[in-house]
Amino acid sequence: MFEDALPEFRADWLLAGKRESTVDFYIDLLSRFASNSPEPNFEDARSWVACASTDPMRRKRAQSVRAFGRWSESIGDNDFPWWRHVPVLTEKEKPQPTATVDDFEAGMKALGTVRDRAVLAILWGCGLRRSEVSRLLITDISISDGALIVRSSKTGKPRVAPMPPTTVRWVRRHLRQSSGPSLFNMSPNSIRLMLRRHELLPCHAWRRGWAVHSLRNGVSEASVKAAAGWSSGAMVARYTRAKAGELALDEFRRSWST
Repeated sequence: MFEDALPEFRADWLLAGKRESTVDFYIDLLSRFASNSPEPNFEDARSWVACASTDPMRRKRAQSVRAFGRWSESIGDNDFPWWRHVPVLTEKEKPQPTATVDDFEAGMKALGTVRDRAVLAILWGCGLRRSEVSRLLITDISISDGALIVRSSKTGKPRVAPMPPTTVRWVRRHLRQSSGPSLFNMSPNSIRLMLRRHELLPCHAWRRGWAVHSLRNGVSEASVKAAAGWSSGAMVARYTRAKAGELALDEFRRSWST
């Protein structure tokens, strides 16, 4: 019964440095699969994947089977020898809004307080997630260095994010009127509502725009990845895929001008 191997699968997954939330989700799916098919064959797996109610869940079910099958094969058990044949539904690309310099300038005009403008300046200038902005402390800011520290991020690892001059100016102005340990004293939901109230783009559009703008202006992919807190270049590609053609044109134009 393959379910008995799930704890070992989880342990090896974590030892490889992969995300805990992902393997726990896979194990939950595989446990449900095992309850109906303790010794499944390819047809069982294909039927289980196909009967999911949504396309994203079909995709996750297939990914969980393939991940376990790959691991099982690697340790010599080969519980799912047919795992390579389980099809993974192609994820449909959805149009993603990407903030621009014009959006930033319009947003700064729309916002009425120094605090809100400083928040937007960090979203656009540093590419932080709204949860990371909400957790910033005054002690995380170094005006002299033009940088801030993200002590806790989605990956669990701290990082340093450079602040452009415009962001430094607005954060400095905000610091003159702030008190207490928290930089903004805003929850992630408060930031989301602030943007919505002023009809501005959502937080991820600013993070995506920051990545595109940085690459367009000559920042290397490695530096964007480090400043954003991404563990691989895959997230850079995901965020900038829709603008890949424009980025290529900009890079070629820079090369011609040298």
